[in-house]
Amino acid sequence: MAEYWYIAEGFEEKVQSFLTNNGESEVDMMFTVPEKDFNTAGKGSSEVKNLLKRLGVESGVLRRIAVASYEAEINVAAHSQGGVMHSAVFDDLIHVRFEDEGPGIGDIEQAMVPGFSTADDLVRELGFGAGLGLPNIKKNSDAMHIVSEKGSSTLVEFIIFFA
Repeated sequence: MAEYWYIAEGFEEKVQSFLTNNGESEVDMMFTVPEKDFNTAGKGSSEVKNLLKRLGVESGVLRRIAVASYEAEINVAAHSQGGVMHSAVFDDLIHVRFEDEGPGIGDIEQAMVPGFSTADDLVRELGFGAGLGLPNIKKNSDAMHIVSEKGSSTLVEFIIFFA
């Protein structure tokens, strides 16, 4: 099983503190992401964004959360056999996890290169699969973690702090 970690500069202590002491979340949301269903993909991200907007999360942070969540949700729809999106909202951050049913990422480092894509023709014809999903998640997250291997499921999770 291959693993990839990214933590934005200056967030190391906050991320470590969350990972070791993550108490109970204020709100938990779960959404199913069906395989190749681009009419449904994105709805979970939209609902999370709407909730956080009602809770008063600043617009710039909302945008980052919406971009990262949408990219991950589309990746699950486009590249896997379906999966789930789990969002845990805490006082000062959101932790979002996507778990899919495979087929896994053969080379995570290569998948992080902007423009690299394994999207099939259908996904490309629909305007997706440009190879910017994982790089955009990283760009908009304070921390990102991927666990996967070819022929297995994939976990993509990220943390974004509200301030």
